[in-house]
Amino acid sequence: MKQKIPSCKRFTGYKPCFPDHNCWEEGCKENIPIGTKILIVNLDAMGDVLMTTAQLPAIKRKFPDSTIYWITLSNAAGLLLNNQYIDKVYSYNAESLSVLSAMEFDYVMNVDKSQRSCAIVNSVKAKNKLGFGLDKDGKIIPLNEGAFYNYKLGMDDHLKFKINERTGQDYLAETFELDYKRDDYIFNFTDDELKFISEYKKKVKIRNTDFVVGFNTGCSNLYPNKKMTIEQHITLISRLLKKKKYKIILLGGPEDRERNAKIFARFKGKIINTPTDDRVRKGACYESIADVIITGDSFGMHLGIALKKFIIVWFGVSCWTEIDLYDRGIKLFQKDLFCSPCWKKVCPYNLECIQMIDLDRMIEEVDNYYIKVKSSDNVRLAK
Repeated sequence: MKQKIPSCKRFTGYKPCFPDHNCWEEGCKENIPIGTKILIVNLDAMGDVLMTTAQLPAIKRKFPDSTIYWITLSNAAGLLLNNQYIDKVYSYNAESLSVLSAMEFDYVMNVDKSQRSCAIVNSVKAKNKLGFGLDKDGKIIPLNEGAFYNYKLGMDDHLKFKINERTGQDYLAETFELDYKRDDYIFNFTDDELKFISEYKKKVKIRNTDFVVGFNTGCSNLYPNKKMTIEQHITLISRLLKKKKYKIILLGGPEDRERNAKIFARFKGKIINTPTDDRVRKGACYESIADVIITGDSFGMHLGIALKKFIIVWFGVSCWTEIDLYDRGIKLFQKDLFCSPCWKKVCPYNLECIQMIDLDRMIEEVDNYYIKVKSSDNVRLAK
């Protein structure tokens, strides 16, 4: 007699969900309906993956009974660990693609305007496809009406650089046909990671009462002109150390190892140089230690936003209007500089947008936030 396969999130068909209970013959012991099946495709920059997590609450509002799958690159998969909204994360590889091609979804939502992501959308079986796909000539196309504004931003530099004032979360919600309520990024540490953070702070002699300024010094090699110079970092750190009330930590990934080493060499014994090769989850642990983060428009900025930190971020080549700091920080940019933003990888104007970064304003904002935090702490202790 043919048995009905349970439509339950727990059931795999490989082993029992509970010891000594045969779900296949006896029925579900604790049924969790699969509901609406949704696949999110987001393979591009790690910062974009974090930003896309802000769509998850809206997806759950629209589809409260649902199962959310996500495919991304292996280096970004860790960012989605311990996320209460996501049921399954697939790393982009042949095995995952073969599994996904055998499944059927109610919705596939593609964030990326790239051929490889669009090809996944084309190959996956889904009743509804939102975002971007490929036409018969391999050209990237919008798949639904909600995706048209997002698509136009990629095709029209004047719209993107000079007219648009909407954040990336805003127009991505429209792309996915979701209600936009300015939902925040979703990132959660595990208990083991929280323990690691506590132990690392003791190791480097950071007390809970210390005020820590984190410097995310670099960015992806794809757009190297997003970086402040090493000299600018040294100037800022020197001025902050003179105040004798801040602890300084350097943050970054493998591409920032050499740069951070040069900065650290100027302040050895006076600042903390966190490891750059401990992978993304440990990188998040180190960044969580900072009270305020000074950064360019980079993955480190997005991680700081996800960690609910106060962010002081400078913009040169990228679009400041598309970033939402959720009222936890400030953006520094040259609004009247005719060539910024531009996304150029080689600057014909000697990187004026970086040279003109207001270092005095950065110091001022650190001081202002320090006063705010300490005043809040005093009020809390007085209660």
